[in-house]
Amino acid sequence: MNLEGKRVLVVGSGKSGVAAAELLRKKGITFVLFDGNKDLDVTALIEKNPVFAGAEILLGELAPEDMARIDLVVLSPGVPTDLPMVNELRNRQIPIWGEIELAYHFAKGRIIAITGTNGKTTTTSLVGEIMANYFDDVKVVGNIGIPYTSVAANTTEDTVTVAEISSFQLETTHEFAPEVTAILNITPDHLNRHHTMECYIETKESITKNQTAGDTCVLNYEDEVLRRFGETLQTKVVFFSSKRKLEKGLYLDGEDIFYADGTTDTKVINVNELNILGKHNYENVMAAVGMSVSFGVPMDKIVEVLKRFQAVEHRIEYVTEKRGVKFYNDSKGTNPDAAIQGIRAMNRPTLLIGGGYDKQSEYDEWIESFDGKVKKLVLIGQTKEKIAECAKKHGFEDVILCDTFEEAIDTCYANAVSGDAVLLSPACASWGMFANYEERGRIFKEYVRNLAE
Repeated sequence: MNLEGKRVLVVGSGKSGVAAAELLRKKGITFVLFDGNKDLDVTALIEKNPVFAGAEILLGELAPEDMARIDLVVLSPGVPTDLPMVNELRNRQIPIWGEIELAYHFAKGRIIAITGTNGKTTTTSLVGEIMANYFDDVKVVGNIGIPYTSVAANTTEDTVTVAEISSFQLETTHEFAPEVTAILNITPDHLNRHHTMECYIETKESITKNQTAGDTCVLNYEDEVLRRFGETLQTKVVFFSSKRKLEKGLYLDGEDIFYADGTTDTKVINVNELNILGKHNYENVMAAVGMSVSFGVPMDKIVEVLKRFQAVEHRIEYVTEKRGVKFYNDSKGTNPDAAIQGIRAMNRPTLLIGGGYDKQSEYDEWIESFDGKVKKLVLIGQTKEKIAECAKKHGFEDVILCDTFEEAIDTCYANAVSGDAVLLSPACASWGMFANYEERGRIFKEYVRNLAE
């Protein structure tokens, strides 16, 4: 689609909408901003984001006559694709893109894209560092916090872009065709948005829809959905496994990670040489190695980065030690499966802070994973009663309900003794109490660092 002379509707005035508008303005394309908040302070918005100055801004509802003047819609990832307004735009045969698709339309160079329920940010960060250790021009973008649209205009044929792609972003891709993709795992999440697991799985798997036979998809062999999916692909498939030896792919054997090319099994690294904890992180490492090898990076350049790579902020991140109590920030554990990995990584008795926004998750497996390691479960937010009830159903009685985040942290510290850990790993989204999981994690770190010894 040639956008020259077209009129583009940018839906959403947050970070993604701002970056989309900036890219359109750089390319000389007319855009109209729409935000569903009819009370939005337009003057303040323009002061904060000058890119909107001079643009037409529509608030509250989109009238039929407004829709009639639009050639393309760019939807922010946080806007559900089944809203009545979006359905009406779709019925009018107006193309609906997300910021990933818009960026891809203008971007140059080679692309690696990573999705999955958990581990995306760690794996994307690791792959980004590996690429930067070998290529001169590397951009790390997407759900990791840097809109792809914010860098697309600065890419060249020599650019390597590593993108973390969420299911929300995949809903609005059309031509997006990465050279190498990875789907790390698929467990229930965002069912309030996707409604069914079938829809969620299909959305995740769509990251490969435009790949060709010469491209590569890296998949988790121990995820039954992905193992079956791998058999249907026309692309090259690289599997990784934390449970068994593979004839081809990456596998964990004891404490060693191996890469098998079909003829030779090469030891990549011993897990004790890594700076990140837990089997889930060893899976992330294997996925990163699989992608990097497929992209042509020499193994010695990969291993250099594996040995120095540190944990991603908000993902089982060590914060501080007070009175012999260690504090860990796993605010990115925004669903039960991610929070299970946080528990598994703890190697001492743990006081756990959980709860938050209800994404219609079930918490049974999370509670079962406590396995005698969790001393107390301290709960906050919209889901606290639901989780407490689930815990008691599974025979876990050491539950404390708190009204505020600070009260929860104080309660954990008061009940902890030297040798314990306090872990923030909520198994829930942050919305309602915080703007996002990053804010939740930052407040946690700042608060615990100021606790009295």
